[in-house]
Amino acid sequence: MELKPESKPARRQFVQAAAAAIATSRFPILGANDKVQVGIVGLGGRGNDHMKFYSSLDSDCRIAAVCDVNQAARERAVALIKKNKGHDPKDYSDMRTMFESKDIDAVSIATPNHWHALAAIWACQAGKDVYVEKPASHNIYESRQMVEAARKYKRMVQVGSQSRSIPHKMRAIQLIQEGAIGQIYSARALCFRRRFSIGHAPDEAVPAGLDWSLFLGPAQWKPYSKNKFAYNWHWYWDTGNGDIGNQGVHEMDISLWGLGRTGWPASVSSNGGKFAWKDDQETPNTQYAAFEFGDAQMTFDVRNLPTPPEGLVPLTGPNYVGNIFFGDLGFLTLDHTGYKLYKSTAGNISGDAARGAGAGSREKYELVKEEKGSGEDTAPHMKNFFDAVRSRDYTKLHAEIEIGARSAAFCHLANIAYRVNRTVRMDQSAGRFLGDDEANSLLTRNYRKPYVVPENV
Repeated sequence: MELKPESKPARRQFVQAAAAAIATSRFPILGANDKVQVGIVGLGGRGNDHMKFYSSLDSDCRIAAVCDVNQAARERAVALIKKNKGHDPKDYSDMRTMFESKDIDAVSIATPNHWHALAAIWACQAGKDVYVEKPASHNIYESRQMVEAARKYKRMVQVGSQSRSIPHKMRAIQLIQEGAIGQIYSARALCFRRRFSIGHAPDEAVPAGLDWSLFLGPAQWKPYSKNKFAYNWHWYWDTGNGDIGNQGVHEMDISLWGLGRTGWPASVSSNGGKFAWKDDQETPNTQYAAFEFGDAQMTFDVRNLPTPPEGLVPLTGPNYVGNIFFGDLGFLTLDHTGYKLYKSTAGNISGDAARGAGAGSREKYELVKEEKGSGEDTAPHMKNFFDAVRSRDYTKLHAEIEIGARSAAFCHLANIAYRVNRTVRMDQSAGRFLGDDEANSLLTRNYRKPYVVPENV
């Protein structure tokens, strides 16, 4: 799938005019022993993880700056880095100011989803390399624009799909692609993530030290409430993408990886709802999606309510996320604990025996290969990012922006089908819906000026 923007009138924004001339020459190429000076944008839960992982990569990088719209979050981050690493990073309330700094080589974006694309594009325009959390984008239009910006400004842009750098998952996908379970006809992704109702939170005054307008950014204006801030922004369409775009995008990426699909599906269907809870959440807590390619299928299950294990998936508690790949010779299960590869040991049944015994009655499945997970998480993925920053070869990135943008786009396709409440059919060469203006309108969003993802990056 080529995530390229459609031809539209040009629009300028932020430092674009100047950045085009300086993006590829302003900063020296780093040597093998140079530390990458990193600025972290977004200092909530995942931003704190970034600080931890970058701090473990002392030989590769140094956290030179932190940025957040919330003063309290900035103060906590500065204090933590001072305590753990012995230096005071610069702190910024507006990422644009940080991007202008000559002291920053790369930025790490851990903001809410609705900021990912614009922050990454601005950073590329300012000559920075980018590590951006999943999902890469908030909508499909943004996915295209991010790829375009990375190519135009020759930036390294890695998406936080860290499964691409986890050894046992890399080996499992290699087995599938080498034909270990035969011809792949289906992939199933599971996101059984137990969550609970967020209740109701009234609108109230914005807390001191929080720039609420800057938090909303590209999203339309709405009053502050606790449920629209902190983690629960995931469950509002303006700022998040539900759990299929939160936890689920990891499994979506793995399914596409194993299937080897780089194009658009022929059709997408999705149904479900928000069951049991009576609260402020807008996104579904139960969602099923199916993607038809003609010669193969991909399905996705999201459940935030109690759910049992299925098939060979073990009962591990209230949460299970993983993938099952189906081939004509067997199947493979894959999750953070490891993988298991099963092969069919069917006997040959023909004639009267087949009619009497029933087709497939002698078929058995044998566990022929398995590997336990190593427990590795994000640090190897960030190490891969820094290696690419030095080499200036984006093909060395394990989750280069086109890969991450594609996986995010499939989550968005599922959400679009869910929101219009019907099967949507696609023009597979253009990445648009056939004869469906309502669905096509959800490929992008109504941006709040000046926080507009530009048509000409």
